[in-house]
Amino acid sequence: MDKLVIDGGTRVRGRVRISGSKNATLPIMAACLLTGKECVLHQVPDLDDVKVMENVLAGLGASVKREASTLIIDPGSVNAWEIPEHTSRKMRASNLVMGALLGKFGQAKVSYPGGCAIGQRPMDIHLGGLRQLGYKVEECYGYIEGYFSEAVDSDITLDFPSVGATENLMMAAVISSRNTVIRNAAREPEIVDLQNFLNKMGARIRGAGLGVIRIEGVPELNGVEHEVIPDRIEAGTFMIMAAASRGDIIVENVVFEHLGAITSKVRETGAEVIAYNGGSLRILGNRKLGSADIKTMPYPGFPTDAQPQMMAFLSGVEGTSVMVETIFENRYMHVNELRRMGADIKVEGRVAILKGKSRLRGTTVEATDLRAGAALIVAGVSGSGETQIENAFHIDRGYEKIEEKLHSLGVKAFRIRD
Repeated sequence: MDKLVIDGGTRVRGRVRISGSKNATLPIMAACLLTGKECVLHQVPDLDDVKVMENVLAGLGASVKREASTLIIDPGSVNAWEIPEHTSRKMRASNLVMGALLGKFGQAKVSYPGGCAIGQRPMDIHLGGLRQLGYKVEECYGYIEGYFSEAVDSDITLDFPSVGATENLMMAAVISSRNTVIRNAAREPEIVDLQNFLNKMGARIRGAGLGVIRIEGVPELNGVEHEVIPDRIEAGTFMIMAAASRGDIIVENVVFEHLGAITSKVRETGAEVIAYNGGSLRILGNRKLGSADIKTMPYPGFPTDAQPQMMAFLSGVEGTSVMVETIFENRYMHVNELRRMGADIKVEGRVAILKGKSRLRGTTVEATDLRAGAALIVAGVSGSGETQIENAFHIDRGYEKIEEKLHSLGVKAFRIRD
């Protein structure tokens, strides 16, 4: 497996441009299946997870072409409604195709999806919602199979504001003669971007981002052109890296409103975050930095996807910090790797207590999942000595051209390919 090698101790300086959002791109790609017309998507990141979704769509019969950061998807020849197991297990977001296929063809068969092993992400909320939409859904031998039963107006309340379930239900409900209400819906910016994309196609959806989504079914959707929103987790990662390394950087192509919780906690440590018109932020960490307490929550709370990076940062500042992880029960897999770099972290269930110090030190560590890999980059850049991060493929799932972006900030980083 590839290793990412980082020479630490650099105070990052310069500019970095944020790529399009992975978590917005994947459901939008799936939603292209809802039409028979060509869709053009701009600002699509060149990531391994995106490539897996490209293969999923191509396997169903769609034409998928990439031109730089633009994807051209023509689903006009899609004639299949089953996702094979070997494809589903490569990526959690492959389950989003289920809602799109049910919405388009009235039937779908997918294997239980894979992805990062950060905790249980049961499909119960997805399946319960689909049943309330009038679909028959069965689980058998590792597969989920659904088909259309009857068109009924639905008023669904989710047990938890699941992002994936909200997206699946939106796609399954949009082409219909029925009306649908989704309560306790996820409020993430990626949900809003999916709504905007579907409405451009001719859907009638309102309420995304507010917790209650109302869908008036339409008979068909058209092809469209759309630009994906910037990746708020990538932006947050570079913000945290700048503060952790006591650096001074400009992060370009961001939506400041999407970064409220991360900005608040970075500022709480004593770092500065300055927002400029035109979608850019300046982060300055050249101050005495201190601890901060964090509890992960659904948006607009602090994102679980930024918790590992923040843990790496807080491990290298003076003071004691307390973290509570409420989303995934197994999202502390990076703790042992940070301990190898000198971090003092104690974990009791979902609570982690960090006794910070002046600096971590580089060593050989392993990226156990995508955001754990990002945390180790933060620790490697801000720490002393050389850090070798094994299983760098996890990082490639969510960070486009990571070495190139690190170089632009003055970080010495290179890859050892196996």
